[in-house]
Amino acid sequence: MRSAEQVKEKRHETAVVKPTEQLKTEHNAIKLMLKILGAVSDRLEAGEEVDAGHLERMEEFIKIFADKCHHGKEEDLLFVAMEEAGFPRQAGPIGVMLYEHDLGRGYVRGMSQAIARYKAGDRSAASDIVTNARNYVNLLSQHIDKEDNVLYPMADAALSEKKQEQLVCDFERVELERIGPGKHEEFHQLLDYLQGVYLK
Repeated sequence: MRSAEQVKEKRHETAVVKPTEQLKTEHNAIKLMLKILGAVSDRLEAGEEVDAGHLERMEEFIKIFADKCHHGKEEDLLFVAMEEAGFPRQAGPIGVMLYEHDLGRGYVRGMSQAIARYKAGDRSAASDIVTNARNYVNLLSQHIDKEDNVLYPMADAALSEKKQEQLVCDFERVELERIGPGKHEEFHQLLDYLQGVYLK
């Protein structure tokens, strides 16, 4: 039977919001955008017109929410904390995640260039949008799975409760500095809207 002090400690542990749980919640939003991107790719492949404004908003979500904010929290805060706890940056799981972040950015650049051409009336750009979008979707789907099931559990085990609490505070600061107040909610409204258009 556990002592009252042990029960109290256990309650305190469960009350702490882990930084990795916040990142997993963001992963859910990114996974929904990946589904939307897949559906848009299907339409473009079938020769259907897709609203260029929608494509630009998807691009903005990926660049700001997924990369600048989410990947920024990982690269500048979580991975640094893990390095301080003894994980190498250039090898092992962190090295793989950093490589995949850069790979994803390359696909996003290709997609952005193709979206600009598509918006300007070049319908042949649709195939380049599809190629880069599909590569990005495949990469990020596997990447998220690796982070949720391998990297984040490692972080949870290695980082002290105090460090995790600090990371949660730092995450909030990064979000305000990099995307601004209210932008997170705006992106979720965008997801709801695009889901209604493309995932009926």
